[in-house]
Amino acid sequence: MRARSRTDRARALRTAAALAAIGLLAAGCSGSSGTGGGSGGGTTTLVAYTGQSGDYQINFNPFSPTQIGGGAAIYEQLFFINKAGSGEPEPLLGTDYSWNDDGTELTVTLRDDVKWTDGEAFTADDVVFTFNILNEHQSLNSIGYDGTAEATDDTHVVFTFDEPAFTQGPDVLGNTFIVPEHLWKDVDPETDVMENPVGTGPLKLGEFKAQAFTYVANEDYWGDVPAIKTVRFLSLSGNTAGADGVASGTIDWQTGPVPNIDKVAETYPGYDSLTVNQSQMALLTCSNEELGCAGPQTDPAVRRAIYHAIDRKQLNALAFQNTATEISPTFVLTSNQKQMISSSIQEPVAAETADVAAAAADLEGAGWAKGGDGIYAKGGEKLSVTVEVVTGWTDYITAVQTMAQQLKAAGIELKVSQSSWNEWTEKKTQGKYELAIDSLYQGSAPDPYYVYNNFFATTATAKVGKTSGNNVSRYSDPEVDEAIKALRRLPQDDTAGRQPYLDTIETAIVEDMPYIPILTGGTTSEWSIKKFEGWPSADNLYAVPAVWSKNDFAAIIKQLKPAS
Repeated sequence: MRARSRTDRARALRTAAALAAIGLLAAGCSGSSGTGGGSGGGTTTLVAYTGQSGDYQINFNPFSPTQIGGGAAIYEQLFFINKAGSGEPEPLLGTDYSWNDDGTELTVTLRDDVKWTDGEAFTADDVVFTFNILNEHQSLNSIGYDGTAEATDDTHVVFTFDEPAFTQGPDVLGNTFIVPEHLWKDVDPETDVMENPVGTGPLKLGEFKAQAFTYVANEDYWGDVPAIKTVRFLSLSGNTAGADGVASGTIDWQTGPVPNIDKVAETYPGYDSLTVNQSQMALLTCSNEELGCAGPQTDPAVRRAIYHAIDRKQLNALAFQNTATEISPTFVLTSNQKQMISSSIQEPVAAETADVAAAAADLEGAGWAKGGDGIYAKGGEKLSVTVEVVTGWTDYITAVQTMAQQLKAAGIELKVSQSSWNEWTEKKTQGKYELAIDSLYQGSAPDPYYVYNNFFATTATAKVGKTSGNNVSRYSDPEVDEAIKALRRLPQDDTAGRQPYLDTIETAIVEDMPYIPILTGGTTSEWSIKKFEGWPSADNLYAVPAVWSKNDFAAIIKQLKPAS
């Protein structure tokens, strides 16, 4: 992921100290036949780094926007859906499912041999309880679930919807973590951090410390018990420390930039890598004045001007080692969904180079005038906005610093504010920011509906000061909301029927631009092939290999084994 470069001796010493700590931590959590920092030949401890900058704050609540883990590894879904594959649900807690003809009833068959890690039996009542949480706590209902769940017996659940809900299927089946009723009935799911999580997954929480926490294999798992017995997640200072850990062989799996990212196998003996382009990078904006957002970025003309002022070709070269790819302002993933972009969109793919004239037209048309210092102003307010970025995320820091220079040429002042991941996350979810650099991730299946439902629906947001769902922009448009609801009622193979609603959403979000498209990020992961085998590959992309992708992480851990 992203990080600050080091140029002075003090920072170099901190990096050296961090690497020494990695070795100590890995040795301290060794399996019976090897350590995370040693050579191959039986190593059962894997050291992972997500790009976490700053101490971990314990939170294993799978519904919480500030969770640090638990989803899929500890708490499981009904099915696993590989967004990089066919999108067909693969059995987990569920074994089979079927829709009625009109899409108002989804029946799921569950496993009958599953126990929670405290020994209690898993039943259909746990599934019903979990989905009732979403109904009763809309701030946690990021999937927009509006059904009714009923257990017909211990191994069958029927989900009923007032209207056809085909598109809710992948979210219900593959994107909701099931929690135990017997423990959760007495907690507040909006505030409890679940320090001692109990799940059904392949891993359990081991030891937690602010600098690192461990998962251990669930030896009573209903499926094949993982060959990886311990996974240790580290908190370091950012990408530079992560890259140094790969170079020294003390980190076994990370997702983030390293020098010579296009030649990992040659540069880092014993490692391999894979780049997947699915996360759509954007400048998130607190856009909605009616919900309490404040700042120049609440003006759509400012957001569009920023979009036009970005030189994406330069940005890709300087910040992302040319691993990023094109992005559509509609947030339709162009690699496999391009046919869903509305024909009314004049610029279906964002321009590679800056268009300062277009930026000026947007601003001046909205009453902004350039001042003597070359920066636009309106009503005595200077067009100056602050972008939030996590300390240590070198690629994102380079990106926003580069954009600051690019936007200055268009008369826009961009200031950069660095903070810990925890502070950055709180600012976004509370709406206490102007801009933030992040990515809009793909949803439960390869379809833009899930991006729209997760990030643009009114149900996924909240007033400033209250914790939002994924819609941290606070964007709200009744026509977009109605179109999202309409898409839920249609089968995903009804191309002709769905397109008018996609047209409505895409036209609105390109005009309003609550999330300013940057590039589709090349998510590159590096891993040790000297110590472990079974990793995804271009020929067998059975999961997206980003270590921070909760569902995929669990799928990969179950496939890995010590290298022979």
